[in-house]
Amino acid sequence: MTERRAILSGSTFEEQIGYARAVVDGDRVHVSGTTGFDYATMTISDDVVEQAEQCIRNIGAALAEAGCGLGDVVRVRYLLAERDDFEPCWPVLRAAFGEVRPAATMMVVGLADPRMRIEIEVYARRPVLRIEAVGSEAMLEEWRFVHNEIVPPAAMSLDEARERLGRYRLENAYLGDVLVGCSTVRPPEGDEGVATVIARVLPEFRGRGFGRAIYEKGLAHARVLGAGVVETCVLAANEGGLRFAEKCGFVETDRYVLDGESDLWIDLRLVMAGS
Repeated sequence: MTERRAILSGSTFEEQIGYARAVVDGDRVHVSGTTGFDYATMTISDDVVEQAEQCIRNIGAALAEAGCGLGDVVRVRYLLAERDDFEPCWPVLRAAFGEVRPAATMMVVGLADPRMRIEIEVYARRPVLRIEAVGSEAMLEEWRFVHNEIVPPAAMSLDEARERLGRYRLENAYLGDVLVGCSTVRPPEGDEGVATVIARVLPEFRGRGFGRAIYEKGLAHARVLGAGVVETCVLAANEGGLRFAEKCGFVETDRYVLDGESDLWIDLRLVMAGS
């Protein structure tokens, strides 16, 4: 299914009128007309250039939550109350879009609030997340890097990672050539057909939907292998990982500390539909 997700900024206008700051629709991101309000305080500068700067900050925050950035913008519309206000904003707009060069339109219109002097609307295309099975030493080293970054108490050597590759399906996730995360799928075992799917995302890429995409890819492979139940294991200190697992429907089954260690681990279980 194509992802459709609304992104809210906290602006009171969104709640009062009934719209989202941005909507993610698959790889497309539609950002609503955005003005120069600081949404944390709902205040706005009198200066049009400062308003333009705040517009860009607001748009950048929405795009980041959608999993992309200003460099992914392909279309922009500038709406201004006064024609003469446009040129003073050019340096701000050039700094934001001068390299990517989106298609652009400027219009002189009546804005909703007399304090608003500029409003900016953008359309962006998200980079496609590429998930590939580990098939080389270089990819295995990348997989090991993510694993060790996320769970340092269980850091493994390259030889240990090679042994893991011989028993499990290991995958890496990339945005272009940039490493984002990795996954592990342990084949089903026992009468229940219990498989293990673990998705990991590097901290700087969290909150952008990548973890769910990596997890769902691993889950699909577990289904192909005939899994009736899927388990995952999360380091208790990884609070983001726990929240993600719970959002995916996993339920905690056990907490434990390995012999000779002090780190708390949590096992969670998901019963597959139809099993």
